[in-house]
Amino acid sequence: MASMAMRFLFLGLGLSGASAMPNQVLGTRTNSESRSSSAVVSAESPTVYIDTYAATVQGNRSQYVNSVYNFKAIPFASAPTGEYRWKHPQHVTGWSGIRDATHFAPDCPQTGADNYSEDCLYLNIWTPDSVPLNNVVNNTETGIGVSPANASESLPVYVWFFGGRFGAGSASQSTFDGAGLAAKGVVVVTVNYRLGALGWLAHPELSATSGSGTSGNYGLVDQQASLHWTNENIAAFGGDASRITIGGQSAGAASVLDHLNSELADDLFEQVISESGATYPSNPLIGSLAESYRHLGEAEQQGVSYLSSLNISNITAARDAPLDLFLDSGDLNDVTFKDTVFANNSAYMEPPLFRPVLDGYVLPATYHEMLVRGNHTTAPVLTGGNLDENGATPNPGFTVKSYKAQSQYEFGSVGLADEYFKLYPAGSSNTSADTAINTFYQDQTKVSIWLWANEYLAGSARNTSGNGTYQTYTYYWTHAPPGQDEGAYHGSELNYAFNNLYATDLPWTSNDYEIADKLSSYWANFISSGNPNGKGLPHWPEASPKKAVTMELGDAWKPITVASEEKISFIRKWFSKWPVY
Repeated sequence: MASMAMRFLFLGLGLSGASAMPNQVLGTRTNSESRSSSAVVSAESPTVYIDTYAATVQGNRSQYVNSVYNFKAIPFASAPTGEYRWKHPQHVTGWSGIRDATHFAPDCPQTGADNYSEDCLYLNIWTPDSVPLNNVVNNTETGIGVSPANASESLPVYVWFFGGRFGAGSASQSTFDGAGLAAKGVVVVTVNYRLGALGWLAHPELSATSGSGTSGNYGLVDQQASLHWTNENIAAFGGDASRITIGGQSAGAASVLDHLNSELADDLFEQVISESGATYPSNPLIGSLAESYRHLGEAEQQGVSYLSSLNISNITAARDAPLDLFLDSGDLNDVTFKDTVFANNSAYMEPPLFRPVLDGYVLPATYHEMLVRGNHTTAPVLTGGNLDENGATPNPGFTVKSYKAQSQYEFGSVGLADEYFKLYPAGSSNTSADTAINTFYQDQTKVSIWLWANEYLAGSARNTSGNGTYQTYTYYWTHAPPGQDEGAYHGSELNYAFNNLYATDLPWTSNDYEIADKLSSYWANFISSGNPNGKGLPHWPEASPKKAVTMELGDAWKPITVASEEKISFIRKWFSKWPVY
């Protein structure tokens, strides 16, 4: 691993996400002036001239990977404050001087954040120092590199949307540091978007005064605004706007799949990576997962009730209300499973109250309808799930009695208990009961993703847009990071996929570094070509309805069977008993 170690410049471990911006003014864009300077340009502090702003930003070298530059807190939309709270993001004006792009912007408002602001619509860029940068101001080369960038030398682009139940998270989280992946020839972009009520409030007044007659998906349109910005400006940072892959995990994974469905995202990207995202639309667990959504009428009434609980009677008053009043909104839950057989099953966690809205505009139709018709956009997709998520856990805590009781209640409610126990018997000990429940949830995850891929492939073949059918790759992540007891938990693949073990303080081993190098190579290959395969990597087969396999990643690197034919048949039957999203 010596060669791996030499690639990185280790200056610290486990850094917190966002660091404070100097002279930050909360809720305004006036910090642009305070962050401008006549900075000295050098190979350690590169500048980039952004044509659409007629303005310049100055970044620096990554503190972790010496061959990578980073540019932080670049505004892609103006502050969504005052009259623009709960409106589509607005364009940004330029600035004078050179903008300091060496510190992260504040997080979007949320509980638990030390540094947040409603003025949060910024993105961050990591790019190799070997790529041409746009350094021309007034037709004069001002720094390193050449300008304009030669398109033949530009690199594929990866735009990342973080997860966090649509109510938490940040583009500055150290888990998403892009330097390790950028070192493999990718321009990495991480994006902030509005959260909680500020990002997802629907309300009759908002719908009535919008051009679309809808409301509620402000977080999604923030993401789409960042994609417009990326298409227009990423060439200045060495990126190829014709090769943009959008990616995310959990709520971010659901978001990128929503962009597949949205006409508003037409032509903004070419490929998709959805980590712990794609779920078969009638898997009953979907109501717990990031792909859950609300219908517009329901979401509008929830918005009325929410504002009423804050003693706010109308949107004008809500726009005048102090920001802190809305901070806890990201912690509120819906009651999707109340009065159902899943109400007391901890695997079926209630979804956040504020989440995407099926509005007929940003999201035009149900997930299943969009799969059947071929989505709005068809693109190569890489998606998968993890060993210890979606109900599976290293320590379920069942006894034979409790396992039988819960399973009889749930599967018996739809006449499937006998068949279930035949396939997933309780055995005679607590250990065997735990194994049975974990095996079911793990099979359900793999089958759900495989069925989603089958529907996606079939739908894309029927797509009338002329986009054609694209390859799809599914995976099952099995490696547990060291120093914890939650197994291969939800999100445990992230540091490996970003090739940034340096960013998280865990007792990494040489094996972990090898896994990160291999997984991030698959990701970099897919971002570059729509195919994860490459020299020195075990072959990853395309998803196919003819063969029920997925690619195991982590503890092994090989195609594995999704489940036995009997179990696939049973899980199909189980899915057929529930409403379709």
